[in-house]
Order: sequence, then C-alpha cells, then structure tokens
Amino acid sequence: MIFQDRTDAGRQLAQRLARYADLADVLVLALPRGGVPVAYEVAKQLKAPLDVFLVRKLGLPGHPEFAMGAIASGGVRVLNDR
Repeated sequence: MIFQDRTDAGRQLAQRLARYADLADVLVLALPRGGVPVAYEVAKQLKAPLDVFLVRKLGLPGHPEFAMGAIASGGVRVLNDR
C-alpha cells in the first residue's frame, strides 16, 4: 500500500509541496468525500488557509459511477477540449 490512510497521503503530499510553505498567495482547496483529510494535512504543514470546494458530479445518463464533469458555484467554467 502506498498510503496508510488519507492523513498519511496528505502528509506525504505536503512534503512534496514544501516549497510553497509560508507563501501568502497559497490556498489549499479540498473536495468533500475524502479530500478534506488530505487537504487538511497539506494546509497544516504549508501553513496555508484551507477551504472546501463544493462540487456536484456531472454524470452520464445510464452510467451512475461515470463522471463526465463537475458543477460548482462561482461562475467559473473550465473545459477540457480533448
């Protein structure tokens, strides 16, 4: 196993992102359903603010587990033309 749990994953990710520690323009965004414990560890070690980004899966009809995108508030649209 690569990670013991999500907390361990966040700590390992934070080590790789250490160059961003203590920078004023760094913000850690967490996605619910598993991302918050990872992001919390990253934010804590980088001494950066943490926020939760609420999104909703944009599914494909007839395929409940397949996500073709995500929907969030804020008026930003990001498209992958590929």
